[in-house]
Formats: sequence, structure tokens, C-alpha cells
Amino acid sequence: MDVKEIIARRVAQEVREGMLVNLGIGLPSMVASFVPDDMHVFFQAENGVIGLGSRPPEGMEDRDLTDAGGGFVTAVPGAASIDSAMSFGLIRGGHLDMTVLGGLQVDEKGYLANWMVPGKMVPGMGGAMDLVTGAKRVIVAMVHTQKGKSKIVPECTLPLTADRRVSLIVTEMAVIEPTDDGLVLRERGPGVSVEDVQGATEAALVVHGEVPEMALG
Repeated sequence: MDVKEIIARRVAQEVREGMLVNLGIGLPSMVASFVPDDMHVFFQAENGVIGLGSRPPEGMEDRDLTDAGGGFVTAVPGAASIDSAMSFGLIRGGHLDMTVLGGLQVDEKGYLANWMVPGKMVPGMGGAMDLVTGAKRVIVAMVHTQKGKSKIVPECTLPLTADRRVSLIVTEMAVIEPTDDGLVLRERGPGVSVEDVQGATEAALVVHGEVPEMALG
């Protein structure tokens, strides 16, 4: 199974009936494809859509129906189009049950850096700052390492997205929960040992007893 699919499948298990959920661009957008068809969930995008579905089949794309990153999406029955003021009012007003965002780094405090790559042109922070600040739960969905270097670090060296602790970190190797006591290893990836996770993680991890393997459904 592809590492991104492992991450998306595991994050999808955090989605609950009736939630209003924002999915970031890239890997997080895959989560919608692994939520059960009979579960009624409202996926929201900053550009003004509530009721996003998964990516359409090739040849069925609608250029007027995209997520915030410009990727093609579908709309479920009952979906609504709203303006940006209403969209960010939902985000900033604390009405989002959950947001799923990609990450460049997460540190031992649970702080996220996900919007700037030094030396590269970037379009800006977008809605990330508002989402991390305003959503009730913030889940970071990212690969565990980048070019062999851990993305879970003692302290972020990249600019922080917000000074709020995220709720959960999901990688292909682990499910990690930031807490007052540090980064707690809750689950390990398929075929991965606790030692494997610790070896690939620059930050210190808190391990309580037996750590179960992810169940991907």
C-alpha cells in the first residue's frame, strides 16, 4: 500500500458522522476517498464549498468545482456554495469540527510549521493559520521523513503556522499525540516496530506499554 494511502486511510478513521471537516491540499484531500459512503460528513474548502466529495473520474472534471488548491473535486447531494467571507467566518468562528493539514515540521510542543520552504517561492500561508487556530481538532497528515530527515523535531526551525498545539500527527510510521507530557506514541505503522519509529524520529517520544499497530480497515 502506498504510504500516502496508509496515512489517508488512518486519518479517515478520525472522521465522525455529522462533522464539518476541512481538508488541506495534497495528501489531506485523499481522506475523503476513505470515509464510508454511508457516513454523512460535510467537507469544507476555504474557497467556498461545503459538501466536497472525492476526486472525479478522469474526464469528468468540472473546472468550476475545485478545492482550495485548485484540485478537481466532486460535490455530494446537498452541497452548498458560499462566499469567502462566510467560509472564513466558519473557520475563524470555531465552527469546524476538524481540519486535516499537511506538515513540514511538528515539534515536541506539538507546534506545526507547514507554509514556508526556505529558498523557494511559496504562495503564502493561505488559510492554514486560521485553520490551526480555529478548528476544534487539528490533525497533521504527513510522511514521517523527507529525504531521510525526520519531520518530527525537538523544535521547529521553519516559521510556525500558529502557536497552538495540534491534536494528532499521522504518518505512515506512527500515530502520535502531542500532550502536556510530550509526544505520545499511540500507534505504529504496518510492519513497523517501536524501535523503527524512534529511530526515524528526531524528537523524543513517550511510549506507554505495548503500542498497537494501525488498523487501516
